[in-house]
Amino acid sequence: MNSDRMKVHFTDSDLINATNPIQVNLIGAGGTGSKVLTALMEMNHSMVALGHAGLQVRLWDDDIITAANLGRQRFAQSETGLYKSAALINRANRWAGTNWKAETVKFERDGLDRLPQNARAGIYISCVDSVKARFEIAEILTRLSNNSGYSDHPRYWLDFGNSRYSGQVILSTIGNITQPKSEKYETVANLPMVTDEFSQLLKQSEAMDDTPSCSLAQALKKQDLFINASLAQMGCALLWGLFRNGLIPYRGFFLNLKDFRSQPIPVG
Repeated sequence: MNSDRMKVHFTDSDLINATNPIQVNLIGAGGTGSKVLTALMEMNHSMVALGHAGLQVRLWDDDIITAANLGRQRFAQSETGLYKSAALINRANRWAGTNWKAETVKFERDGLDRLPQNARAGIYISCVDSVKARFEIAEILTRLSNNSGYSDHPRYWLDFGNSRYSGQVILSTIGNITQPKSEKYETVANLPMVTDEFSQLLKQSEAMDDTPSCSLAQALKKQDLFINASLAQMGCALLWGLFRNGLIPYRGFFLNLKDFRSQPIPVG
């Protein structure tokens, strides 16, 4: 084997050649999630124009829009008091003519340890603000992967996380993705989950205060104005490359807006 070959991950062929829109569960509709939804609208329109079946998005969030959300998140004053997920999805559907869905509940197991309804999807995108929520998502995805038919098999998890000025986006496979034989590349079938690879780091860095902010000024002390939008654009560019190019040499990145540094994460 030529050890100098570039390591890449080839996109699941069923997602590239989908005959129906790909089910996407977007978890979190706050500072990052609200902007990721806009990027998914643009991506869906472009994919359909290129002959792909496109995306079918379901947005999960049980939060209500407050005055502190205006400005940094994609909400208008007239939407105050509405569910974030419902407001965003209604706006997206009116703008794009889609039939995307909103869930006004958290993406979590209930008191009887049952999985959430409508939890099955090919792609999961998490924009949550706590380590606990990430481990909950990982547990749900593992259980779905072990108990699902091929047509609705979970395949990818794209996780967004940030502090005030910095953040990261990491793409994981949910199990192994069958890779084609390649003489040019060294293929990588499994991209580890963020909760496995960075488990200790996540537990040690639960420093972000996820209590509600009562004003925009207070919210900006926790997360700078453009960190969410920067992560959303770069993270969705990674997802776009997964479809547009059919392979990726990088599975994520670390970003620091304070000194404008970005560090990619290779697939292997």
